[in-house]
Amino acid sequence: MKKNRFGVAAAVLAAGMLLAGCSSKVADSTQYSGFLQDYSKLQKVTTPSGHEVLRWISPDFKESNYRGIYIAPLVFFPPAKPTERVSQQTLDQIREYASTTLRNAVAQRTTLLPSPAGKRVLIAKVAITAVTAQNEDVQFYEVLPVTAVIATSMAASGHRTQDTALFMEIQLVDQDTGKTVMAVVRKSLGKTVSNANAPITLADVKKAIDDMVTDIVNFPKQ
Repeated sequence: MKKNRFGVAAAVLAAGMLLAGCSSKVADSTQYSGFLQDYSKLQKVTTPSGHEVLRWISPDFKESNYRGIYIAPLVFFPPAKPTERVSQQTLDQIREYASTTLRNAVAQRTTLLPSPAGKRVLIAKVAITAVTAQNEDVQFYEVLPVTAVIATSMAASGHRTQDTALFMEIQLVDQDTGKTVMAVVRKSLGKTVSNANAPITLADVKKAIDDMVTDIVNFPKQ
């Protein structure tokens, strides 16, 4: 009888561990990169497309108060370096695609400015903070050594399929006051790759970028 009870307890514990290993839909505090100045006000919200993100909007923010938006060059934060699973070419492709689609999306809702000069300008600062393939939540040490921009949570066997994900942090700053009026931390899932050694390409994370762009276009006017 004791052996049976032990077997049941072990099974329950194993199931709990498997559930705990599932990928979360939003980043947690251990996955913040440090790109944003303040994470304390972020709250979980649902986007128009149904995705969950962490976001804060100043109560004084009104999009109509600005004559346009300047998007600073998109960066990897921390700076990215190629690895065996993500090449320099892929890193360049991801940044180029994310930058182009982001600018096109913003241009559909407001005036895109060529520089931050002048009054009533909103400045967008955007960073890709991690490109991951994971079986479970990315840990702190896996996100910040994104010196490789690729964090991999491997299954014990190393052959389990993995979900790709793209982490981005966005800050909107009022040029006149220098104050942040919106901050966003977003984790978007891409395609599934076959195992912990499979290369990650732009095609794998393209959906993650496209979902973000869709939400920008459909974001309610403030």
